[in-house]
Amino acid sequence: MSVIHVLREGDLRFNEIKRATDANSQTLSRVLDDLEEKEYVERRVEEESPVAVYYSLTPKGEDLLSAFDEVYEWGQKWFDSENK
Repeated sequence: MSVIHVLREGDLRFNEIKRATDANSQTLSRVLDDLEEKEYVERRVEEESPVAVYYSLTPKGEDLLSAFDEVYEWGQKWFDSENK
């Protein structure tokens, strides 16, 4: 799910996502393939030299962000109150 969170910033290349998530290449590749298959993430290849591959959220993936935001707000409310 951290990949979806990172992609909220916009189109990113593989290595940018890798740096932001601290995932190893093999795991990240598998996660991106799964997210693309489930239509949360779109993969775009630019055939210029050098070839560049970009990943971005689909409308389905963007809709999921609101659910993450709600869970985050819930956590802030309840975990903050438990620590007081």
